[in-house]
Amino acid sequence: MQDDLFLRQMELGPMMNFIYLVGSRSQGEAAVVDPGWEPDAIVSAAEAEGLKITKILLTHCHQDHVLSLGALLNRVDVPVYVNKQEAPQVRRIAPDAVAVDNGDDIELGHLTIRCLHTPGHSPGSQCFLVENLLLSGDTLFVGSCGRCDLPDSSPEDLYHSLQSLAKMDGNTLVLPGHNYGPRPTTTIEDERRYNPYLRIPTLDMWLRMMGYP
Repeated sequence: MQDDLFLRQMELGPMMNFIYLVGSRSQGEAAVVDPGWEPDAIVSAAEAEGLKITKILLTHCHQDHVLSLGALLNRVDVPVYVNKQEAPQVRRIAPDAVAVDNGDDIELGHLTIRCLHTPGHSPGSQCFLVENLLLSGDTLFVGSCGRCDLPDSSPEDLYHSLQSLAKMDGNTLVLPGHNYGPRPTTTIEDERRYNPYLRIPTLDMWLRMMGYP
């Protein structure tokens, strides 16, 4: 039900984070994706659209994506969904956080949100696919990709995750976790054509390009 889908992309905080509201218009409910900053602005945006926040979805647990999670939960008592690899971290803030795995579905009104485990930037990094929208967190950016030199990162895993995303339908609209590119959204087809990180044919070449011996 494409006409039922509501999407709001908000750039909030000092690190150019994109925080999303994804909702079902007919059911009047929405999920917040990655509440890193400004919880009052998130709640106000949902209220302005007549939507009730009923879920919180996390692409991963780095601080800039979860910093306002506790404050938001003080405003809205809703379940939090996180990949099982990072559920223990989130449960320090949200003890009842729901651990999800690759291929799990989350129902939101008449919408179904598919969880896609895309490790590399972090062990539990995941994307959310709803209709033809891919909320890609810090796995895939416009013309770039997430860092893989952090203590919990894996360049090998990130390569395989990006290769998996590159096989998706080219019309899929990519909604990244940061406003780091020349435009706020992209498509899988454009990333296949122009993103150098998706055009590397082998893992060995990828590792060399990323500075690993």
